[in-house]
Amino acid sequence: MNDSYELLIRKVNATELPMALLLEADPSEDNVRAYLSNSHCYCAELGKQVVGVCVLAERSEGCLELMNIAIGPDVQGQGFGTQLLNFVMSEARSRGVHRIELGTGTFGHQLGFYQRAEFRVEGVERDFFLDNYPEPIFENGIQHKDMLRLAVTFN
Repeated sequence: MNDSYELLIRKVNATELPMALLLEADPSEDNVRAYLSNSHCYCAELGKQVVGVCVLAERSEGCLELMNIAIGPDVQGQGFGTQLLNFVMSEARSRGVHRIELGTGTFGHQLGFYQRAEFRVEGVERDFFLDNYPEPIFENGIQHKDMLRLAVTFN
């Protein structure tokens, strides 16, 4: 990847998001398709290449749920995920959103990523990954079973 490109983040139609990148964060294409159509969708581009995606769904007035955020494996670890998350959080806040919620696995790099962005754990959905995905999901040799619910509230 050419380091001279600046990351460009823009709001897009759901059809512009590459499914392969969305599946990096959520391995169920059926689940992804179910939440895409009525969501706020963003892509992050370096040059003409989409390297990141983010999808947020309306949950109630002033509240969004972060359904999907992913950075391509070949450009992970370069701060693009943080830039993308900060961008969508700032944009949401400027539109009057006061809360963003999300669900994630109970371990792994994603949890630290969200906690660095001020998300706090609010609950656990036991057996979520067992009940909602046809195939087991493993990370670092450990099977995801429960989902942590996190949220950030803007003052």
